[in-house]
Amino acid sequence: MQILNRKAKFNYFLYERLEAGISLLGGEARAVRSGKVDLSQSYVKLIDNQAFLVNANIPIEGKKDYESTRSRKLLLHKDQIVSLKTKIKSKRLTVVPVRMYNKGRLLKVEIALAKSKRKFEKKEAIKRKDIEREIEEEFKNSV
Repeated sequence: MQILNRKAKFNYFLYERLEAGISLLGGEARAVRSGKVDLSQSYVKLIDNQAFLVNANIPIEGKKDYESTRSRKLLLHKDQIVSLKTKIKSKRLTVVPVRMYNKGRLLKVEIALAKSKRKFEKKEAIKRKDIEREIEEEFKNSV
């Protein structure tokens, strides 16, 4: 089981990646294992030497008084958090979740240091992908 944040590669230049554990409720863990997670609008926020996954949508069926986009604590070592903090401040980066997966019975989140792309850089990426797609089609048709 693997949940990808496809918007992360489109909206950001991704640099250094880290693996983090995540603190979930029972119903949330079941929802993640069944693949009902949306990471597209989420990001990581560092508060008081703790990391939190903010705005990740993990809906639980059957619960009325439940906020599906609540902040969830990420489990990282203290030196990893300090390293992230210094890199964020010095290079003006953000931290975004790239994918969520299970490692045995544990659920993990892969986070990455990222720098946001500007509008023209996104347009260039789309043009590049279109050109590559057309070239692949020509090769398939010629063979």
